[in-house]
Amino acid sequence: MIDLLSPVGNFDCLKAAVQNGANSVYFGADLFSARAYASNFDLEELEKAIIYAKTRGVKTNLTLNTLIKDDEFDDAFELAKKAYEFGIDAIIVQDLGLAKQLINHFPDLDIHASTQMTVHNLQGVLKLQELGFKRVVLSRELSLQEIEYICKNSDVEIECFIHGALCISYSGQCLFSSMVGARSGNRGKCAQPCRLPYQLMENDIEIDKGHLLSTRDLCGLDYIPSLINAGVTCLKIEGRMKNPEYVATVTRIYRKYIDLAEKSFFQNDYKVDESDRKILLQAFNRGMSSTGHLSDEPNRNLIFKDKPNNMGLFLGKVQKYNKNKGYITVKLQEPIEIGDTVSLEKESGSYNITELMIKDKNIKDTKIGQTVTIGRMKGNINLGDNIYKISSKKLNSIAHESINGEHRKVPLNCAISIKHNEPLKIRIKYDTNLSKSSSYLDIYSNLDISYSSNVMPEIAQNRPLEKNTVIAQINKTTDSIFEFANINVDLDSDIFLPKFSATLNELRRNVLNLAYDFAVSNVKRNSLDCSPDTIDSNCKVNGNTNSSKTISVLLNILNTDFDYSNLEGFDNVYIPLKYFTIKKYNEILKVLEQKFNVYIYMPTIIKSNYRNLFFNNIEKTISNYDIKGFVISNISNLKLLENVLTCNDFELIANYTFNIFNLYSVNELKNLGINRFTVSPESTKEIIDNLCNSSLCCNYLPSELIVYGKTPLMNMNYCVLGKTNKCYPTCSSKCMSGNSYYLKDRLNMKFRILFDNIQTVSTIYNCKTTSISSDGFDIACSRIDILDESIDEINNIVNVVKSGSRLEGKEFTNGNLNREI
Repeated sequence: MIDLLSPVGNFDCLKAAVQNGANSVYFGADLFSARAYASNFDLEELEKAIIYAKTRGVKTNLTLNTLIKDDEFDDAFELAKKAYEFGIDAIIVQDLGLAKQLINHFPDLDIHASTQMTVHNLQGVLKLQELGFKRVVLSRELSLQEIEYICKNSDVEIECFIHGALCISYSGQCLFSSMVGARSGNRGKCAQPCRLPYQLMENDIEIDKGHLLSTRDLCGLDYIPSLINAGVTCLKIEGRMKNPEYVATVTRIYRKYIDLAEKSFFQNDYKVDESDRKILLQAFNRGMSSTGHLSDEPNRNLIFKDKPNNMGLFLGKVQKYNKNKGYITVKLQEPIEIGDTVSLEKESGSYNITELMIKDKNIKDTKIGQTVTIGRMKGNINLGDNIYKISSKKLNSIAHESINGEHRKVPLNCAISIKHNEPLKIRIKYDTNLSKSSSYLDIYSNLDISYSSNVMPEIAQNRPLEKNTVIAQINKTTDSIFEFANINVDLDSDIFLPKFSATLNELRRNVLNLAYDFAVSNVKRNSLDCSPDTIDSNCKVNGNTNSSKTISVLLNILNTDFDYSNLEGFDNVYIPLKYFTIKKYNEILKVLEQKFNVYIYMPTIIKSNYRNLFFNNIEKTISNYDIKGFVISNISNLKLLENVLTCNDFELIANYTFNIFNLYSVNELKNLGINRFTVSPESTKEIIDNLCNSSLCCNYLPSELIVYGKTPLMNMNYCVLGKTNKCYPTCSSKCMSGNSYYLKDRLNMKFRILFDNIQTVSTIYNCKTTSISSDGFDIACSRIDILDESIDEINNIVNVVKSGSRLEGKEFTNGNLNREI
């Protein structure tokens, strides 16, 4: 049975998820959650939330899925320890160092790899499987075919997103909010710059505009049977920032269709009712929703550039507008009623419907096809504007009813003994045949409780008790989490119970209270006396001088018009993988290998095209060129290179894309065979000092700092030119034109875009160039990232870096060096 995982941002959302059919829930605590602006739970609430869910047969997942600084590590570990003791089922983690500490110290706790780890291929899944992860949450950018391939060839649980907001960037690889606004998505504080308007510039000419990075929401209802057949373990609904009505409604609909899919013998038996699609649109949607990346075909409907917020359900167009009174007239495509909420396409706000009229006659509700007047709505409203219903009073009422009741019942068998000269007795027992839910078994499998009342039955003077009367009274469990699947009454004849209703009510209440206490005791675990492994962060060595630091240069773009023999003054050159497979660059590569140590710079994203490119060319590349090593950009690269590394002695450099924030992660990289690591461009001076000073110790890795370059802000599985997530035959292939492309924001800042049509991955670069002085940092290597600077410019940059200086000017930034993230 596939798992339906629902989002929880507060306790009402928890009730909404549980009562509407979630198999499991995920929520954050006050700290270290990727949704720092959700309500989240303090420790007391966290314990209550775990008990609430698990006693009702719902598994719990704690999102501890941000990057952790060294001075936070003990607190993060302690939070995980508390959650473990409270009875959490799994912890979702992004930080590699934290994940390994939890795997090592809590062997009976499931650790899930967050989508923030950017696991997007089989090699990444297999590597995490080796490291001890129980489940991997795949990147949203995978198609059904890719997901199935991973499921069929791995042994870990696989989790996929099925509904909700999509990020245009691969999760874990978006630095946009951090570098532009000092709010790090990797720290749970994303400001969503992807939802802002931009102009797309071809050189200096505007060729498109709007919310060009704002994705439509995902709706995967149609893919449920296929994902089940593919072997997916868990389907995840996004939305920890959403309200309880959203959680209730979306969970209820997906519960319905998962159940339908699991009952349907043939896929043709599975049909989605259009009315249910409309219900989801009214819960929340951007751009009328899409299937995201699930299809194997190109999705040219991924972006909705007109509006970045909730769209709702289309009602019609404005036919008349009385500006003075705020009345609009519309012919309805869908019914509305007093209490619904509507919005207009050019308005950012919304309107609660308080007046509805047909020909000046007030009405409370409507039908499709009626022409109605809605009041009172004043704003930027024009004839022909689209109007949408973004909230339904009726659907909200259904949601509230589900939240306020106990609809998730634990089935029990019940036996009552009412006999002469004996106290009233009741026994309740959990029968494993009553429910298929394994989460019930975890808590209730040994439940067998007997209770005796101090009430003694009497001899009946008139009407004796009947079994049906006893059953009806004892079965009143409306407000309880328990229900009686079977009730057996052993009743003597001619018997009477004084205060019959009160007596049986007290009997039922007392025994079910004992059952609840039993369940709570099974939810919790014994305390563990453990702490993170000791890391000596105070080790000091003689710092590297600028003259002793090596310098590496990444050439993102090779230009056949450049004379690379004129480059000088640095030690290592990093060259993207693809250039080793293109014949016209052979001479450039030969020139570079004669002057510098050559490293193959691996792509962050390696799906089928790049994987084939790698396997088809790697042996030839190694034999043709003097390769010093690899810059690896994703955990999957380690698995991809496994055979190559077995036969050759290559140096491995972990790229900044590993998001290293603490020494535990540095230590884990060393265990994985890494020889040097690159500090994250998000790092503050404090983080750099801590990582780099300590990493020079004999127990740790040499470090590398990017001191110059335009920081990649996003890696997208999307092309803003072709407006697609996959290349397609009829595309105009502007990416091959040789023109330069930019996104220009509201402040006229220009963000360069590079296109990699091998894998349909686009990279957006920062509008400003990072320039940092390496002076004072105990790094082993200074790295310079080059886009299309000239040979002379590169040599000048190298000289500035060698001197320990930085480039000055308004076009430069020192990133997050002096910020707090």
